[in-house]
Amino acid sequence: MFTGLVDDVGLIEHVADTPAGRELRIVSRYTDLADGESIAVNGACLTVREHGISASGRGWFTVAAIVTTLGRTTIGDWETGGTVNLERAMKLGDRLGGHLVLGHVDGLGRVLDTRDEGDAWLIDLELPASMRPLLVDKGSIAVNGVSLTVNELLPTGVQLSIIEYTKQHTTLGLLAAGANVHVEADVLAKHIERLLMPYLRATDAPTLAAALTELK
Repeated sequence: MFTGLVDDVGLIEHVADTPAGRELRIVSRYTDLADGESIAVNGACLTVREHGISASGRGWFTVAAIVTTLGRTTIGDWETGGTVNLERAMKLGDRLGGHLVLGHVDGLGRVLDTRDEGDAWLIDLELPASMRPLLVDKGSIAVNGVSLTVNELLPTGVQLSIIEYTKQHTTLGLLAAGANVHVEADVLAKHIERLLMPYLRATDAPTLAAALTELK
């Protein structure tokens, strides 16, 4: 489990396609990783296969993405020299500064527009239709592993407001219109939707909100 508070931006040093999927070697500041531990790479929970320390003193580790993961993420498009947001799994007793993030990518969002507005950088993000009911104004969403607050609900997605610190300390500052990003909805919203789905199916209402109104 993660918090969505990115604490390093890693450099993809090597990419290799394998019969089972794809393997990546990533350079980071982490020098005390353990083989088998979980790490969020652009919000996708992956397993450390090998790790070590380079001659320069920087840490490195390898992860692998199986075919199923490649089909649900952007990892198949990653290239040597690219950068990725990194977060190690949280420990019990850690401060939960973001929100509960599982590292399970729900879908891909597409950046529609980015622009400066005052001291904020706004991102308009188009989301899969299945994800939109899970989001609320000022609720939580993870984008490429970064815990963010929904600034505004849009007809086809959400608007995000990025502060300068987040822009400088994650890869979000590199996003441009047309880019695809990993998106994970709030896990609490997903569980609520699952629990209420039988009631939605029992009505002819087009949305969950309409179904709840009909069942009152």
